[in-house]
Amino acid sequence: MKMLFRQRLFSWLDSYDVYGEDGSVLFVVKGALGWKHCLKIFTPDGREAGMVRERWTWWKPRFDLTAGGRAAGCITKEITFLRPRFTLDFRHWEITGDWLGWNCRIMDGSACVAVITKRLWKLTDTWRSMSSTRMTCRER
Repeated sequence: MKMLFRQRLFSWLDSYDVYGEDGSVLFVVKGALGWKHCLKIFTPDGREAGMVRERWTWWKPRFDLTAGGRAAGCITKEITFLRPRFTLDFRHWEITGDWLGWNCRIMDGSACVAVITKRLWKLTDTWRSMSSTRMTCRER
């Protein structure tokens, strides 16, 4: 499934709309004001679907994930040079970005789960994700 993440033009905090392949809104993501990063994820009808909240640590940035009010896992940023890398503990996935942090791949071992690319020349931040169902290892 392809998705498009588009930042809202006039938003004080990080706010995004997530669109499906058919152009319909799948989720609305709203940033919450606070000392730490917090993104709340809502369904199109306004029900809270989940949340991503930064947890302060001394060594590595961590982001706790909740879905339906329950803990779903944690994303941990690994300490690397030039290429950002994250791990998702509940799926054992690894996310590796390019040196700008604009494009990344989500890997499950040697299998590519998804590719996320930043779309340039847009008025707001826009990312496109592609499912790996149509990708081969050479496209990674």
